[in-house]
Amino acid sequence: MAQDAEIIVLGSATATEEGIDELLAASLAHVHRSRTEPGCVAHGVSRDVEDPLRLVFVERWADRAALDLHFTQPGSLELVEVVGRLAAVPPTLEIHEVTSAS
Repeated sequence: MAQDAEIIVLGSATATEEGIDELLAASLAHVHRSRTEPGCVAHGVSRDVEDPLRLVFVERWADRAALDLHFTQPGSLELVEVVGRLAAVPPTLEIHEVTSAS
């Protein structure tokens, strides 16, 4: 069986009550933009049901090169600025390389 490596990104951002609506709007715009980028397999954001001020991001990328390119895009840099301005606590970001059997 062939094995292909894929990149999984898990992230979260927690906003203040005053900033959650702006963070949610910026996050949704970022997700929709990201889905059109080369190498994006999936990109989503969800609201944490236990903490409605926390947004959770789950992304799948074809390879590390696609993810690295994604990080340089103006939309990604804009989201980093918004998160930095609105976050109540430092955001989290984990990058994992996974191999699946096909």
